This record gives sequence, C-alpha cells and structure tokens, in this order.
Amino acid sequence: MAEPAYVSIAGEYARRIRSGELPPGIQLPSYAEIATRHNVSDIVVRKAVELLQSQGLVRSVRRRGVFVADRPNLVRISPERQMEDPEATFGNESDRNIRISRTTERVTATEELAEAFGVSAGQAITHIFTCASDDGRPISVSDTFQPLDVTDTSNAAVLEETVSDRLPAPSHATWLRTTAGDLVKTIHQRFITSEGRVIMVSDVSYPRDRYDAFVFRMALNPATDTSTGA
Repeated sequence: MAEPAYVSIAGEYARRIRSGELPPGIQLPSYAEIATRHNVSDIVVRKAVELLQSQGLVRSVRRRGVFVADRPNLVRISPERQMEDPEATFGNESDRNIRISRTTERVTATEELAEAFGVSAGQAITHIFTCASDDGRPISVSDTFQPLDVTDTSNAAVLEETVSDRLPAPSHATWLRTTAGDLVKTIHQRFITSEGRVIMVSDVSYPRDRYDAFVFRMALNPATDTSTGA
C-alpha cells in the first residue's frame, strides 16, 4: 500500500531528529513552510506533526510553534507503521544501515491457519520470513502467511493487532539473539477484507526494549463497529 504523505513527511523529520540533525529544542518550520516544501495541504502537515507528537519527538507550544522534544524516544505507531514495508518503517526510525532479508516458500497450512483462511488443513499457502537489522544489530523478525491467491494487503479493510510480551518462536529467538527465557515484544496481525475474509496473518517480534511504547490509532465509523472488545 502506498505510504500516506503525512507518514512520509513525519518519517523524514523523525530521521533528522534521531540523527541529531535537528537537536532538542530547535523549532521546526511553520506548517505553511512544510506544506509548500512538500506540496501538500496544511491538513496533511498537521497530521504529520500529530504523528511526531505521538512518537514523543516534538512538542507544540501554543502561539510559538513546534519544537523538537528534549528527550526524543522511540514509539511505534499502529496501524500506520504496520501497513508500511519494513524498509520504510525502519528507514524512518534511523539513518543507520538498515538491512532487510526475506525468504518466501510454500508451506502446508496448519489447522489454526486453515481455519483463519477458510481452507483445508494441509493446503498449500505462502510463508514469508522477514528479518531486519540496524547496523548489524537484529531489530525485527516476522512470519507472514497468506493464501496463494493473495499477494498483498491492498484489499484489506481491517487490521487487527494483538500486542504481548512472550517467549519468542525458536527462529525468532535465533535472529534476535535472545537469551533462553527472555521475552520479546510480539504483534499478532490479521488483515481482513470488508467481506470478512482473512487474507494475511503475521507474527512480528522485536527486542522487548526497542520501543518505549506502542500507540494504536484507528478510524471510528459510527455506522460500523468492528471492535472485538479484546
């Protein structure tokens, strides 16, 4: 899915802040200046600034402007960040050398995945194993499964996410170099179409201390309640 303009703009400033190019306390350009530079509306700029605020990178001072926070932290925004490719996500978080590797294969569906996708157990599905590192330090690993007729999440209408601290799968523990018994931060994702079909299931693991917090943002449609109460 194409990256929204406000996410791209926020990512650019996030990189500049975390690299030290924009030091704590410095004032960002005005909304009008940012809008002109990126050829977008003030509304898009406002959403970008709100995203930076949610990440703890900037603070807004009434009648003065927007300033880089004194102690920028690392907060992961969902679902905006989860809908990106890892290259974009981690590139927006760091100016260091990000390396992404993927392995794609056909596997047979377990009973759990078969039930999720509405197929027979043992039927062939696609498995994508993705690893990410930052200057050689492992920062993310994921297992993604999807039916053979699905290639992306462009038809998804709903993204369900469950965040937990848990013992990693063996392959995740190996990549993240965790010590036996150490917990990792895991996000279980299900991408669902407007017709209710699950088209992708993914489990993503991060070092438990990588993010200070996770912020979840969702559009609320009064006419359609898709909440599960979880």
